[in-house]
Amino acid sequence: MNLTFIVLCKDLADSKEIGRALASSPGASLLLATDDPEQLFTETRRLQPSAVIISLAHMGEPAIKLVQRVAAECARTAVICASRESSPDLILRSMRAGARDFLRLPIIDEELTTVIERTAEFAVEHAEDDPKKRGKVIAVFSSKGGCGTSLIATNLALMQKTSTVLVDLNLQSGDLELLLGVKPKFSLADVVDNRERLDDALLASYMTPHSKNLSLLAAPIKAESAEDIEPKHIYEIMELLRHRFDNILIDTPHSFDPVTISALDHADQILVVLTLEIHAIRSTRRALEIFDRLGYPRKKVRLAVNRWSKNIELDQKQVEDFLGERVVGFIQSDYKAAVNSINLGQPLVTSAPNSKVTTDLQSLANKLFDNQIEIAPSIPNGKRAFNSIFRRQNESEDIGLAAALDRANLSEAQ
Repeated sequence: MNLTFIVLCKDLADSKEIGRALASSPGASLLLATDDPEQLFTETRRLQPSAVIISLAHMGEPAIKLVQRVAAECARTAVICASRESSPDLILRSMRAGARDFLRLPIIDEELTTVIERTAEFAVEHAEDDPKKRGKVIAVFSSKGGCGTSLIATNLALMQKTSTVLVDLNLQSGDLELLLGVKPKFSLADVVDNRERLDDALLASYMTPHSKNLSLLAAPIKAESAEDIEPKHIYEIMELLRHRFDNILIDTPHSFDPVTISALDHADQILVVLTLEIHAIRSTRRALEIFDRLGYPRKKVRLAVNRWSKNIELDQKQVEDFLGERVVGFIQSDYKAAVNSINLGQPLVTSAPNSKVTTDLQSLANKLFDNQIEIAPSIPNGKRAFNSIFRRQNESEDIGLAAALDRANLSEAQ
């Protein structure tokens, strides 16, 4: 679970210390740090973070009254008090006012871990009280360019039976509108600029409709607009989209910049796309290691191989052993169909509904969305046994990519 925090602190050094501590805690995100009590209250009501941390230093009695106000009017947000003074009387007063925890400064790692764990428990308990719907977020990611993430994200989005938004997070080079054959008038930049006054109607006006169930939230039309988009904006927008759409698919950049990490933090699942060439496979393993350091559970991550061909002499088990993760989907290589889809501005599921690549995409979508998709017509006998597609055509051959993968494994072990 991704926990979000807003911090109120009058002391700059304390504010930085709390910010650094949250940044080093897996699964914790700092949305806002402020020294203005009214801003904390307003943003807490708007963003509904998991918790607010209120530093009591230099505030006196108004701090206790603020704790009471937030606890009374923002019931789904845990209140945590923090102070360098930790007398029993101060702790008791803060708890009586409505605080759930007290964090002593300077921060002690074990105490912070306990507070975050208790905040996670509070968030789980109160998630059931939220009357708003929570759409499912899937981020499509590859740490190496050219693996086909945009094409896959677009086709997965178009298969959905219920309300779906496709978000183009390639802020300076997004081109999902070309794959969908639409021309956006507005973009993610407009949503960010107007986020403080967004309602359902205004948010809908910034979307580019494609079909009955699918809309596009396009990348900024002007590249320079991307510079104003910050990680906290991505969190806010994802929350807004979750309450309006059943499914949110994010086409992410091929990097671990702060904006991308914010989206990955927020995703329920991350679909990592790779191709079966040595650089893509090694890059995928490094990405999985970064996910581990970010605190993502492996059940959040799914792997899919794109542009698979029967001519690739590589054993499936060898790839999975190298990556330490099972591959859940394989999408056949069909250069002609893919290029035709891009040139026509029509996703594969509509431009080539009977192709084997579309059948593979449907199979992958079924696994990601629990069979809740619209299936395009497919050709007879289009399915293949999952475990057969990496079977060697010639068991005696052990050259090319497979040998390179062995060498990579050996070199990284040394």
